Amino acid sequence: MSGPVLARRGFLAATAGLAALALPGCGGRTPAAAPGSTAQGSTAGPWTFTDDRGKKLDLPRRPARVVAQVGAAAALWDFGVRPVAVFGPHKLAGGAKDPQVGNVDITKVEGLGNVWDEFNVEKYISLQPDLLVSSMYVKGTLWYVPEKSKATIEQVAPTAGIQLTGRSASQVIGRYEELAASLGADMKGVAEAKARMRAATAQLARFKDLRVLLMSGGADAMWVVNPPEYPDIVHLTENGLNVVKPDKVDEGGFFQTLSWENADAYEADVILHDTRTQALKPEEMKAKPTFADLPAVKAGQLYPWRAEAPFSYQGYAGFLEELVANLEKASKLP
Repeated sequence: MSGPVLARRGFLAATAGLAALALPGCGGRTPAAAPGSTAQGSTAGPWTFTDDRGKKLDLPRRPARVVAQVGAAAALWDFGVRPVAVFGPHKLAGGAKDPQVGNVDITKVEGLGNVWDEFNVEKYISLQPDLLVSSMYVKGTLWYVPEKSKATIEQVAPTAGIQLTGRSASQVIGRYEELAASLGADMKGVAEAKARMRAATAQLARFKDLRVLLMSGGADAMWVVNPPEYPDIVHLTENGLNVVKPDKVDEGGFFQTLSWENADAYEADVILHDTRTQALKPEEMKAKPTFADLPAVKAGQLYPWRAEAPFSYQGYAGFLEELVANLEKASKLP
């Protein structure tokens, strides 16, 4: 795997191959709506969808049995699609639900893998899926689909990829909305959530004078994120928030790695910290003297960055409403 991909995986997966479409390997099997399937009604009639690799999927029937990477599953679930299985981080060590899986009821879906490079191909085949959906950080590379199993996985059912990088959150949400609608989702609650997201977004410009830094903490280093590479941060900056951009970024472009001794490299009025399970908690970061001495930390202006928010109107309404409420408490520092 190349250096940029390793760097990206290290940050997105640890602190947090090219995919080609293949025809289903199940012959003329008729997809059946089963418990946990996506079907919201009849699957009769042809189905077509062009994914973000530019691949056009043409099937004789609308897919009823969808398997999705947890981020994609979380987005689709909020639109009303019910995958039959998920892969990627969905269950914590104690059995609780990983935040990355959003509102998905993990007791009602099969788990094909919970960590990087884990995908139970045999179970996947046994589920007789009609479609696999995953997000993409690199165009053409389905997130959490193992390179070693990719060829086999793609022979079982068509795959669809939704691009994350190079887009705003609203664009990504729109693509998941299109896919969900094509799959027959009921869209319950979508209109109300869209209005909530729009209202919270409109508030962001009020805080344009605040310098906001987004970061993630690890045992030996902190990462300052590079705004253009994250759909959620693009949404924030496009709508008026002043997000600190690192002077230089590591190979891959997603962040700059700093030692904790250099935690004061950038001035910030507000710090948003990564809340994913792999990242250090605030009390752990405050044990680092240089971090504890930062003006924003001393002022109590250290707030959550919900990097795992599902790409749905529901997911972003909640994320933005919490952020606005926190920024209401913040002030510009000397």
